Amino acid sequence: MANKRKIKQFLSPAVKIALVLICLAAVAFALVIYSGSVVITPVEQLSVGASSASWNIYVNEVNQVRYMPGGFSEPTLNPSDTSTYAFKVVTDSYKVCAVKVQLSSAMNASEFSNFEITVLSSTAGGAWGQEPLYAASTGATTKAYIDGLVPGDAAYVHQAVSTVKYYLIQVTYSYDLVNATSQIPVTFQFIPLPQDTF
Repeated sequence: MANKRKIKQFLSPAVKIALVLICLAAVAFALVIYSGSVVITPVEQLSVGASSASWNIYVNEVNQVRYMPGGFSEPTLNPSDTSTYAFKVVTDSYKVCAVKVQLSSAMNASEFSNFEITVLSSTAGGAWGQEPLYAASTGATTKAYIDGLVPGDAAYVHQAVSTVKYYLIQVTYSYDLVNATSQIPVTFQFIPLPQDTF
């Protein structure tokens, strides 16, 4: 009888712990699980129009203008023809878009005395007009142009929500420092930055 009491006293805490664990497991298995799923769709605000162009420039030209695309003259915008604009931005009702415009590398200051980049914009079927350039992706500070002779110089285009706009690059340059006629590569970069507000 004494042995029985000892076994009972010895097993009681172990049995209690086992019972608690079994109860907890039963509660865990009895929980109702709810779920929801999300389909994520990435949205591309910017698409590139013309990806290449060819310009003729002349030794001793001063303050001349070229367009990307278009060369000597502004192209007539045709929304269905990507060769008539440099890039296009489509915003929805959720996000505005700032586009950073810059050269991948600066122009050679020993060849050009100026290389000023501005941006023109148009809505579908409209005429090209000067687009304001901003010093940052947010804020109201503007700048006149991107200095293509300064490494890393850039400016930003600000586009509001729910709009479609087409953009053209305009360059005013002077090639008056040398008489070299080797081809000169130029690469424009456009970086879209979706944001809640400017």
